[in-house]
Amino acid sequence: MSIWGSLIGGMLGFSLGGPFGMLLGSLIGGKLSKLKRSNRFGSFSQPQQIFALSLIVLSAKLSKADGSVSKEEIIAVKEKLKIPKSEMAEIGKIFNTAKEESTGYEPYAKQIADIFHGNLNVLEEVINILFYIAEADGEVSQEEIFMITDIAKIFGLSRTQFESIQESRKSSNKLNPYIILECSPKDDLQTIRKKYIHLSKEHHPDLLISKGVPVEVINESKNKMRAINSAWDEIQKLKSNK
Repeated sequence: MSIWGSLIGGMLGFSLGGPFGMLLGSLIGGKLSKLKRSNRFGSFSQPQQIFALSLIVLSAKLSKADGSVSKEEIIAVKEKLKIPKSEMAEIGKIFNTAKEESTGYEPYAKQIADIFHGNLNVLEEVINILFYIAEADGEVSQEEIFMITDIAKIFGLSRTQFESIQESRKSSNKLNPYIILECSPKDDLQTIRKKYIHLSKEHHPDLLISKGVPVEVINESKNKMRAINSAWDEIQKLKSNK
C-alpha cells in the first residue's frame, strides 16, 4: 500500500503536537475539534508517514523560498515523491496549506529533528530530497540554498555531512571523492576505508527504510550509495598511483 494513501484521514488514528499538529488540525477541522484545542493527536505509529508529511511541508516552504513557486518544482514534488493521481487532491491540501500559512519552516524543521533524533542518516535524506526539489527549475537560488543550509543546521548535521550531500548531487565525473566520504586527502587509506564502511552502512536503503524512509523515495538513497561507492573506488585508484 502506498504511503500516501489517505494520509490526512489516517491521522485520525495518530497524534502529533507542535506545528504539524496545528497544520493537521486545520485540515481535519471539526472532526478532531477537542484534540485540536489541546494541540495533541496521540502518536504516529508509522515513521514513514511522518517522513512523508515532513517532505510535503518542507517542499511547500522551499517552493516559495525565492518568492515564487515554479511549475517545475511542483512537478518535481509530484514525481520525486511518487504521489499517485488518486491521492493528489488530498496531498495538495497539505502542500497548499503549508505553503500559504504564516508559520515558517523553522518550527517544522525543529520538530522533525526531535522526531528523528539520533537518526542523522534519515535527516540527511530529507536534505537530499529538498535539493532535488530546488534543482527542478534548473537553478538553485541563493534563497533556497540558505533555507536548506539552515534546515540542515537545525537537524544537527555537520558541515562535512552537508557538503557531502551537496557533492553527491553532482554528475559522477565532477565528484570530489574526499568530500563524499567526509575525509581529507591527507588521511591514509585505512582511515578512509573505515569512513567508507560507516557511510555505506548508514546510507544502505534497507537500513533507511527500517528507520522511516518510505520506499517511494528510496531512489535518492540509492543515488547516494552509488556516489559513496564511486568515491571509494576513485580514492583507491588515487592512492595506488602515489
